[in-house]
Amino acid sequence: MKTWRVLLITAPYHAGVVESAGRWPNLAFTYMAGELRAAGFEVEIYDAMTKGHTLEQVRLKVEETRPDIVATSAYTPAIYAAIGVMRVAKEARPQCITVVGGVHATFCYREILETSGDVVDYVVRGEGEVTLVELAQALRDGGGLSSVKGIAYRRDARVITNAARPFMPCVDKLRPAWDLVEWEDYTLFPLEGSRLAIVETSRGCPFDCSFCSQQKFWNRRWRARSPEAVVADMEHLAKRYGVDVVMFSDEYPTADRGRWETLLNLLIERDLGISILMETRVRDIVRDAAIMEKYRRAGVIHLYVGVESTNQSTLDLFKKNLECEESMQALRLINDAGIISECSFVFGLPEDSPQTVETTLALARYYSPDMPHFLLIAPWPYSDIYPQLKDYIVTSDYSKYNFVEPVTRSKYMSAEELQSAVIDCYRRYYRDKMLDFLNGPGGFKRDYMFNSMRAMMKNSFLAKHLGSMKDIPGVIDTSAPSVESNSNATINATVAATPEQVSGEKLRPGGRTQW
Repeated sequence: MKTWRVLLITAPYHAGVVESAGRWPNLAFTYMAGELRAAGFEVEIYDAMTKGHTLEQVRLKVEETRPDIVATSAYTPAIYAAIGVMRVAKEARPQCITVVGGVHATFCYREILETSGDVVDYVVRGEGEVTLVELAQALRDGGGLSSVKGIAYRRDARVITNAARPFMPCVDKLRPAWDLVEWEDYTLFPLEGSRLAIVETSRGCPFDCSFCSQQKFWNRRWRARSPEAVVADMEHLAKRYGVDVVMFSDEYPTADRGRWETLLNLLIERDLGISILMETRVRDIVRDAAIMEKYRRAGVIHLYVGVESTNQSTLDLFKKNLECEESMQALRLINDAGIISECSFVFGLPEDSPQTVETTLALARYYSPDMPHFLLIAPWPYSDIYPQLKDYIVTSDYSKYNFVEPVTRSKYMSAEELQSAVIDCYRRYYRDKMLDFLNGPGGFKRDYMFNSMRAMMKNSFLAKHLGSMKDIPGVIDTSAPSVESNSNATINATVAATPEQVSGEKLRPGGRTQW
């Protein structure tokens, strides 16, 4: 019997958001590729987004590989790009079967199937590792589709929705195809020469933040991998593929305090030399005040917490189950631990005005995160907050639902005024923050921040809005040569400082920098 080929393609969508700090492999594709291969399929992962490829290059790739199945996934702003991939795949190889999955497809499958013509054959809803394999087997073997849970498709101009698939009981049993990843493509820009992997320690979140897609996708369930399995993955990635930076993909890795501390202890014991990027809840950082030193020793160098707002009424609207004072406390704990602190402040709500923007900026300065993001609300059509914002939405173009392009207005500000206010917040905040770093002591944080700002100005949406950011003291001329430190990372920022001010401290991954 002929071996079927499956081509997993990351849609080439670019908004200058997730790609501003680095290039990330698609972990879901790595898992699905491993499961497909175990079921007898020939699989290739093609990350067209990271490679910066066009749809024409995608077409050529399909012509070259001649797959039987082409699959992609998409979150909401990338859905048009994903459908574009399916379109060129059909044009290049009309007999191939096309499949779309991901968060947006899970909730908007009917819209996709009804509006994409003959471009999309099947939609995978929810967790895809088992569903895609069963679908591929049924298509290959000529079996019936009615027993394949978690899919939707069209028959006779009618959308068929099969029963939902239950979540897998144990994520540890998945077999990621790490060998199919083109590792040279993936790096964290602030650590030049680094090799970056995505690892998950858990799936889901039990909370119900009203703007969030993840709590709905995972049905507010949280499933943990064992700490031993997580560390085994990281050790394998470090030894076999030279990975020295790992981003935890979890929405909520710290939910179980005992399990989380066990994971930290194992990482400290193994001393893998891996730097860790992660996100978690504000309250867990406050809870873990006594063990923040373990975070750093385990390798955590960059930590995002979901602050979202400095206004309590907005936090309540978002169902954050959080007090403003806790956010401030968490950010200070992260900063005191020598970890890069990152958070976001969201604008675009009905009550936003020039005054509330100024108040938020003032309080953001008081909270003092290293890397705040000033974002514009993206009310996903399936989110809990959508009905409350529906009358303020100014565009239904999903490609703009990326947190940096305005899709809502407020009672007091137009969409354009909100975007201008956000850009102004970035300019004013980072002008002062980088001056603080320039005049402060040298070391890991300052070097990392200068690297990050340089990367941001080359790769993020801010580049077209802020130009060279010449009004930010001591920071960036992106056309200038890099200033190198005597380290495994390069200080990729041109600093207006005396040679004595430029740190020569070694920027060491894995949490071993001396402060």
